[in-house]
Amino acid sequence: MTDLAPLRYHPDALTPEWFTTVLGEGGHLTDGVVSEARVAPLGTGQVADSVRIHLRYDGPQHGPETLVAKLAAADPTSRATATRMGNYAKEVRFYQDLADSLDVTVPTLYFADLDATGSDFVLLLADAAPAGQGDQLAGCSIDVAVAAVDELVGLHAPRWGDPSLTDLEWLHGDPVAGTAFLLELLPTLWTGFQDRYGDRYSPTVAQQGAIVIERLEAFLAATRGQDDAVSTVTHGDYRLDNLLIHPDLGTPNPVTVVDWQTVSHGVGVVDLAYFVGAGLVADERADHEEALVDRYGDGLAAAGVDLDRAGLWDGYRRGSYSGLLMAISASMMVERTERGDAMFMTMAERHAAQAATLEAPDLLV
Repeated sequence: MTDLAPLRYHPDALTPEWFTTVLGEGGHLTDGVVSEARVAPLGTGQVADSVRIHLRYDGPQHGPETLVAKLAAADPTSRATATRMGNYAKEVRFYQDLADSLDVTVPTLYFADLDATGSDFVLLLADAAPAGQGDQLAGCSIDVAVAAVDELVGLHAPRWGDPSLTDLEWLHGDPVAGTAFLLELLPTLWTGFQDRYGDRYSPTVAQQGAIVIERLEAFLAATRGQDDAVSTVTHGDYRLDNLLIHPDLGTPNPVTVVDWQTVSHGVGVVDLAYFVGAGLVADERADHEEALVDRYGDGLAAAGVDLDRAGLWDGYRRGSYSGLLMAISASMMVERTERGDAMFMTMAERHAAQAATLEAPDLLV
């Protein structure tokens, strides 16, 4: 495990004095001081920890009433994994350098800091309440899925085919080295996944997992390809647990997208396959899958993206394996919890069924 320095940013360090300083320096507190900062747990994240902060002020309120703070994971396994994968650095840089160039709905950033090692960070974000976190285990309605697909268009369309994305080293990385790393890592994690969960998943997971690991090089070449003509900013973990959903879907921008630790430069339709496969139960997916892909394609076209619709559908089919690989890898690399096990098994089952139904193996050649 990576040696980790003590955390500078943790809930106990978020004092009224600290909030007074950072909000004041950012122009978000024009008068007075923060007199109380009450911390409450928030969310179910496993790579980082989030808390909601209730603020009180000395005198009239001149700053936000509540904020969300996102911090490095207290669990050393999760924190070491995030540091090694550059997850914290990516999320901070996304908010600082990239979010304003996109049309996706994200929380307003109040403050960000990242240490030199990439193992400690803090983000202060606007509270999206009454929007609440989606439930990966329960799945979502088709109306929520439609709103989430529309947000994907807002994420992908503005920088689709933008060659300047390759200038963002933290986003683009080294594709050759990254692919080589995954070709070595993922088969090992698949072996561990089978040893740990083999008595909990279906024959479909076993079959589809073996197929994608055997054909991993073809999968990575097709889904991590960074051809300027089809590549864009991708979320990498676009699923219900990372969406804040307003109870009134008729409100403007009812879905707020969070957890940008896996943001990358790649094939956008993979995000769509990942979301639909993880977020809809099998019957709902079968009934609405093609319509959701068409809606995504129509949204991109309306935003000026020149599309090959047949290629889009093939990319979607291949992308169905992305969620299965995430379930395999993440389950072995973060803190193990009861909910985490249930979530990863749910994702594995849904994505394996999605890949089998879509005959995705035919495209991994």
